[in-house]
Order: sequence, then C-alpha cells, then structure tokens
Amino acid sequence: MCLFLAGLLPTFRLGCYPAMGGYTGKYVGGRVRVVKQLLEREDVNPDKPDNEGNTPLWWAARKGHELVAKKLLGREDVNPNKPNNRGITPLIDASASGHVRVVKQLLEREDVNPDKPDNEGRSPLWWAANKGRGLVVKQLLDREDVNPDQPDNEGKAPLWWAASQGHELVVKQLLGREDVDPDKPDNRGITPLIEASASGQVRAVKQLLEREDVNPDKPDNEGNTPLWWAARKGHELVVKQLLDRGDVTPNKPDNEFNTPLSGPVIGGHEPVLTPSAMRTPPPSQTTRTSPRFHGLRSEGTRQWLINALTGKTPKPTNKAERKGLHSRGLFRRGAKR
Repeated sequence: MCLFLAGLLPTFRLGCYPAMGGYTGKYVGGRVRVVKQLLEREDVNPDKPDNEGNTPLWWAARKGHELVAKKLLGREDVNPNKPNNRGITPLIDASASGHVRVVKQLLEREDVNPDKPDNEGRSPLWWAANKGRGLVVKQLLDREDVNPDQPDNEGKAPLWWAASQGHELVVKQLLGREDVDPDKPDNRGITPLIEASASGQVRAVKQLLEREDVNPDKPDNEGNTPLWWAARKGHELVVKQLLDRGDVTPNKPDNEFNTPLSGPVIGGHEPVLTPSAMRTPPPSQTTRTSPRFHGLRSEGTRQWLINALTGKTPKPTNKAERKGLHSRGLFRRGAKR
C-alpha cells in the first residue's frame, strides 16, 4: 500500500499501476477514513515518499486536504518539514497553491522551518508572492522568523516576482515592510521596476514609482533602464508613466550606446525575450513553459514612442487615430512637453 494515494484529488480513482512513479494501490483522494485505516496498520510507513520524494503529507498539503494533513501531522513518525527531490517542502507547495488552512497547520508546528528554501533558493514566501497568494503572504509576513527580502539563487526576491507578475496586493504588502528593499536588483542588475516596466505591469510600476527609495532611472548590468525596456517592448502606458517623471533621462544609452529610440523601437526588429521571459513554473508543474515574446504592437505605437521620447506631442491625422490615442490616455488636445 502507499498511503500518499489517499491524499490526492477526491473521487479520482484508478487501478493499480506499481510501475508508474512508484504509485501502488488506488487513488482515493482526500478520504479521511481510508487514511485512518491505513495509519492503524503497523506495516504502513506514513512518511514513505514516492519516486520523486513526495510524501503523503506533501500530497495532502499540495491538494489542500486539511483533515488528511491533520491526521498525518498527528503522527510522531511523520516529518512535516521533509522536502522532495527538488527541495520542495509541504509548506512550500501549500503556500504556492494558496491553501491557507494547511499553511496555518504547518506553521503551528515548531519543527517546520517557515523560511526553508527549495533547491533553487525559493522560500515559501517567494512562492506565495510569485503566485499572488495574498492571504498566505500575510501569514508568512506575520512571522518573525521569515525573511521577506530573501532572494532565490538568481537574486530575485519576493517583491521582484510580485512586481513582475503584476500582483498589486502582494506588492503593497511587501512595500509596507521596512526590511524590504524596493530597489533590490537580481544577479543581472534587474530591479523590480525594470522587470515590471518590461512586463507592462502598469499598476506595479505606479506603486514602485511612488517610493522615494526607488531610482526610476537605474540601469541593469547591461545599462538598460526601465524606460529602455518599456520602449523596447512597446508598453506605451509605462513609457508615459516614466516620462512624466523629472528624473528620467529619455535618451540614456546602455553599455552598447543604444537608447530607447534606437534600433529595437524605430527599426521594428524581431522581438526578443523580456528579462524574465522564461517564467518559473509552480513546484507541481512538470511541463516546460515556452518563452514569452513581446513585440512592438503597431506602427502607430512605434510612432507614438518616437514622439514621446523626442518630446513631441502626438498628432493624430484622423478622427479614428485621435480616438485611439484618447482611449490609451496618450493624447490631449493642446498638451505640451
């Protein structure tokens, strides 16, 4: 028998497949009575993992089965902090999945490390912020033994990913902490503002620009500023946000002397990857994710960027174009720069 099978999705049943990933028995997910019966047997190991290192408690935490998790946590021979082969603990997966009650159960245990990262350096808070789990983020931030600014192996902190994904509530929660650096770059020098600008996250950009300790013109290791990335990716609203600042240099060159107006914007070259185009999949995801390609949206957008970066007011040539600029907040009659 394999106890972890009783922690899977309710009502989902399959036959016996001993050769598939170490799974044996039947899928009787979330069945508390089955778990109780299995736990009463002396020949059942309640902490036995599958071939990927996932224990019964890990599966119960992943699926959010509160009662099953409670049964398993009541055993002295179950390690609640046991990671799988990728270093992902039950708390990490429960946090990433947003299972508030299971997270609460695990955090109540003294033998659970609430800040223990996986093999890639990603903590429970990192995953909760990455997935926009605001309630779980609050649970973890209420702990004194959780570092809210702990980066992963690539130097990306929870705020970095929350801004990248546009999780407005989580960004607000993290910016409310004095021990979170809102301008902290990753290993490539990419700050939360740079990544949010490159991803077109207008609200996250607004939140970051409201901070006095965020440099809106700070470049990455290649010399590319937030404006450079926003212009390259054709995010006109973010470009407007940055140009409305008095401390942003419109034509600041990068290390190769390219400015926001050079090649990528005017020339309409083939689109390239954003700083984090290869999005990190959730811990339970096994399939590969494709890179996200962001190109310039239209010739009109390209022309607007040229006008904006050169200090010119966009001049629509017809009623339809004027209406389009109005709808994006990019054209005001009589506006001057």
